[in-house]
Amino acid sequence: MSHHHHHHHHNHCLCPEKQVFDPPTRVYRDFYHPQIVEIVHPIEIVNRHHCVPVPKHVYCCTVRDEFCPSPIR
Repeated sequence: MSHHHHHHHHNHCLCPEKQVFDPPTRVYRDFYHPQIVEIVHPIEIVNRHHCVPVPKHVYCCTVRDEFCPSPIR
């Protein structure tokens, strides 16, 4: 009986581990913060002046002398 010894070289098949990096997956985390925005509403105030006639009665007096003819002749 012949014995054939098969030698398995286990060391032959063991490869060292290796790392391969994928491009990174980008995950966005959004944060929202209140921002006060002033909304300016301009108001223009216009002062309008109107002349309104108001009657003011004034009297102008003149004095004159008049000579009358005398009735006696």
